Amino acid sequence: MRARPIVWAVNALSALLVGFATGIGLIVAIGTQNAFVLRQGIRREHVAVVVAVCAISDLLLIGVGTAGIGIIFERAPWIIQVMRWGGVAYLLWFAWTSLRSAFGSASSLQLTAANGSAPPARSVWAVAGATAALTWLNPHVYLDTVVMLGTVANQQAQPWVFAVGAMLASLVWFAALGFGAHLLAPVLRSPRAWRAIDVGIAIVMVLVAAKLAFAF
Repeated sequence: MRARPIVWAVNALSALLVGFATGIGLIVAIGTQNAFVLRQGIRREHVAVVVAVCAISDLLLIGVGTAGIGIIFERAPWIIQVMRWGGVAYLLWFAWTSLRSAFGSASSLQLTAANGSAPPARSVWAVAGATAALTWLNPHVYLDTVVMLGTVANQQAQPWVFAVGAMLASLVWFAALGFGAHLLAPVLRSPRAWRAIDVGIAIVMVLVAAKLAFAF
């Protein structure tokens, strides 16, 4: 009888870690949202608001994906296979683009204006609005959180534990990027650092794609 709680705890921890790793792999990808968070962190401008908007948005989208995809699966089980192999294809494509970025002509993030000067400070509402726009108006966000993470979550024995892991990944990443950007600015400006990040993303995506493909 005592073995059951232990097995449940081990499975829960595994699902949490897989969710965290998958979430990190999808969220860390270089893009306009991360560039914006990094820039605000370096400037120390309304960083807490930026981090909160990004993390809460991901929490809502991951939750919708985990719950919504599950309901769809119950009503149309054949969609599981379509989403499964679509997810595998997307993850492998994601890994390929990350490797191509890592070994291509990468450049450091643009953190200053075109004339080399720092852009003028903006109000908290302007920054919050810009962060929300970069999040909610980006179609890749829905693909990564609602569709991709929702699909992978529903392949797990404990989908909501997986979802919590992905949510924690979002919170940890955006908090680290926003609040740590000022200290790490010299390193994060280097293309070499982002190449290493891209290689790590590619490895995680291939591993998740393999798990998704051979789960049955």
